[in-house]
Amino acid sequence: MYTALILGSAVLLIGFTMSCQIAGASATRIPDPLVDAPLATSKGEQTAVLAGGCFWGIEAVFEHVKGVSNAKSGYSGGSAATATYDKVSMGRTDHAEAVEVTYDPSQVSYGQLLKVFFSVAHDPTELNRQGPDTGRQYRSAIFYANEEQKKIAVAYIEQLNKAKVFGRKIATQVAALDSFHEAEAYHQDYLVNHPDQPYIVINDLPKVENLRKQLPGLYKEK
Repeated sequence: MYTALILGSAVLLIGFTMSCQIAGASATRIPDPLVDAPLATSKGEQTAVLAGGCFWGIEAVFEHVKGVSNAKSGYSGGSAATATYDKVSMGRTDHAEAVEVTYDPSQVSYGQLLKVFFSVAHDPTELNRQGPDTGRQYRSAIFYANEEQKKIAVAYIEQLNKAKVFGRKIATQVAALDSFHEAEAYHQDYLVNHPDQPYIVINDLPKVENLRKQLPGLYKEK
């Protein structure tokens, strides 16, 4: 009976996390971007919108990046009318689960944020999925806010593909940012609020640890 209870709990866990399945933690050492924005000479505030599977993990990683003041889970790529978790998780909208990263360009560059994104936050070679999570809502995407962000993103992807850093070509979509819609409150700071949740322990805590070990110069305690 004890075994049955364990199996029953596992089934329930799978049901609760069906839209954010185990995606694994990326940990690939990659070079710095050859094309990047120089660090600003004074403090400021800019944003980057990135998508790479379930937004819990992307948000958790960037909350530990030096120079980042905030990371919010949300939706980008579709219309405001469909920017709800119930609709996005069904895969019937053009939205991707995305994270809006607010950062100080005098402390961290846009290219350095992309280095974190490609190396430890997710697997950029997966097309419209992360691990067993399938659908465009889990696609890898960079939503650029201006031409400089677009130039840096496109150049970095070309650089990494040319160097054959990954075993396959990068599948990350580079698209203009139309809008970012903040997700429901219970999705925000999900790792902070649920550190012992099995999905978080298995999938997202390793990503944060990979950031700490692999990119110590960019890591900060939250």
